[in-house]
Amino acid sequence: MTIVSLVFALLAGLLHVYIFSMESITWTRPATWKRFGVASQADAETTRPMAFNQGFYNLFLAVGALAGIGFVAGGRPEIGWTLVFTACGSMLLASLVLAASGRKYLRPAVLQGTTPLLAVVLGVLAVALG
Repeated sequence: MTIVSLVFALLAGLLHVYIFSMESITWTRPATWKRFGVASQADAETTRPMAFNQGFYNLFLAVGALAGIGFVAGGRPEIGWTLVFTACGSMLLASLVLAASGRKYLRPAVLQGTTPLLAVVLGVLAVALG
C-alpha cells in the first residue's frame, strides 16, 4: 500500500510540475493560454504575473510531495508522510476550490485532485496498517 500511495504522490507531483511549466514558463503561448480558457494574447499578457505566481505555488506543492517520497523511501517516514500528506492534501483542497468555482472547472478539478486523493487515502491506510 505504501508503494502505491507514493506512486500516486509522484504522479500528483509531476502533474503539478507540468502545471507550473505552463503557468510560469509558457503562459503567453497560445496553446497554453487557450487551455486555461484565456480569451486572447492580450489577456494572457495581462494575467501573466498572476499565472507566474500561481505556477510557483504548484511547483512548491510538487517539491513537497517529491521530497516526502524521498524521505519515506530513505527511511525517514515521519518526515516523509508529513510532507506527502501536507502537499497532496493541499493539492486535493485546491482541486475542491477549483471545482466550486464553476461547472466549467469540474474536469480540471478532477484531473488535479484524483492522484493526490489516492495518495492521501492509501497513505493513511499504509500508516494505519503499517
